[in-house]
Amino acid sequence: MIRLSKNAVGSALLLLGCAGLVSCSPQAEEAPPQVSPVVMEEPPAPEPVEPLVEHEPEYTAPLTGIGIAEPSDQRPLAVMVNNAPAARPQSGLSEADIVYEVLAEGGITRLVAFYQSGGGEVNIGPVRSIRPYLIELAESYGALPVHAGGSNDAYAIFQRQGKQHLDEITNAGTSFWRSPDRKAPHNLYTSLPKLLEGADKRGYPITSDVPEYVFEKPEQMTDGEQVTAFDIRFMLQSYRVSYTYDEDKQTYLRSVNGEPHIDLNNNGQLSAANVIVMSTSHRVLDDIGRLAVDLNSGGEALIFREGRMIEGKWKHANGDIIRFYDGSTEIPLLPGQTYIHIVPAEQPLEGHVSITEPVHLNPENQG
Repeated sequence: MIRLSKNAVGSALLLLGCAGLVSCSPQAEEAPPQVSPVVMEEPPAPEPVEPLVEHEPEYTAPLTGIGIAEPSDQRPLAVMVNNAPAARPQSGLSEADIVYEVLAEGGITRLVAFYQSGGGEVNIGPVRSIRPYLIELAESYGALPVHAGGSNDAYAIFQRQGKQHLDEITNAGTSFWRSPDRKAPHNLYTSLPKLLEGADKRGYPITSDVPEYVFEKPEQMTDGEQVTAFDIRFMLQSYRVSYTYDEDKQTYLRSVNGEPHIDLNNNGQLSAANVIVMSTSHRVLDDIGRLAVDLNSGGEALIFREGRMIEGKWKHANGDIIRFYDGSTEIPLLPGQTYIHIVPAEQPLEGHVSITEPVHLNPENQG
């Protein structure tokens, strides 16, 4: 039996303790735990984006062919607008759907502005008097005539036949106001809200079955002669209306006696997508120069659209608007505003319309 000294026993126990404790040696530290690599998932592929498609409007305004959100059955209003030199520039003509230009006494024309699809709160005027053929023109569109005074024959028609109308003098003074900026009679104005309110007060219908023109998209017309500028003369040699085609805007810019014809509301030059000149018989009734204008027999017409001119005919069937034809086919109009000029047939149509060179006006006056 082997006996160990106390020193030997102590040394042995010390060695055994160190052997059992791995941490006694720096090289014996535990290795860090293994971390699995993070695998990133691929992001989901983006959903394919469908290209934006411009949808055709479901409805169009009957007198302009311009797309609208809801069908419009507002009864047209036909406002007699003064076109004497002292009345220019007028207000609100750029908001009309159709503007007729017709002779009155003395060789100066009157403008009949039809409002059906727009106009809003804008001022309209100066408002002037009415004649029998202007009543007939308004009623062919189912429109309510708006005027300030009239000839004796015009008043006789209203009274004898009980026709609806809004007259600043006799029955609708609150629908009009006088501007202090001008002298009478060139300072009488109105607006669509005032006219519709006035019609409603008198129990006149403010909706109707509105007649429609035929329209087609731009750049579809290939017929006719290319004409980008022309003059129109009515009676006076000193009174000349001119149009110059703006190809970028696809409209005709209007001038009077070489000066841009401006809308006072926006200081922009008046323009139209379609310009029409129609010829018919004019007859002088009295020594004042009052006229009878035939709006029923039909006749020659020139239709200007997209920088081209078509020779056609105008027809007016009972209960319908004046329409324009190439043979038996109605000539489509370009969507937008239309100016229609009625000239005396006592002179050939070519004597009223002269093809000219385009005039480049000051861009600041073109709106």
